[in-house]
Amino acid sequence: MAYNNYNPYGMPNYYPTYQPQPQMPQAQANSPIWVSGEAGAKAYLVAPNSTIALWDSESQTIYLKSADASGMPSMKVLDYTVRDLSATPKQTSPDIDLGNYITKKDFEAFEEKIKKQIKKLSIRSEEDD
Repeated sequence: MAYNNYNPYGMPNYYPTYQPQPQMPQAQANSPIWVSGEAGAKAYLVAPNSTIALWDSESQTIYLKSADASGMPSMKVLDYTVRDLSATPKQTSPDIDLGNYITKKDFEAFEEKIKKQIKKLSIRSEEDD
């Protein structure tokens, strides 16, 4: 009797075998993935729960293709343009006209004046009652 398939109790030993699931090839993080037009982007397979940027080799377009947990794909289309840095105007701080503002001292004096007016009105309304 061969003991390599049986344990001491006479039951066969069943060892589950681990078989890894095949994974989709992942692109390098720093290298762009080039596709040929929107049809190429639609045909590109994306792993579930992931998003990937696909660069169009025919136009200035980037496709952001995503897949949800069930593997259902969705895609956003971004158009990009090259910006000439030498032509952009320098950002300057806006000119502030300080003539439209009051000082804290003036505000406090105004506040006191309003409080006196409210007090006078409340005294008059009590006299009328």
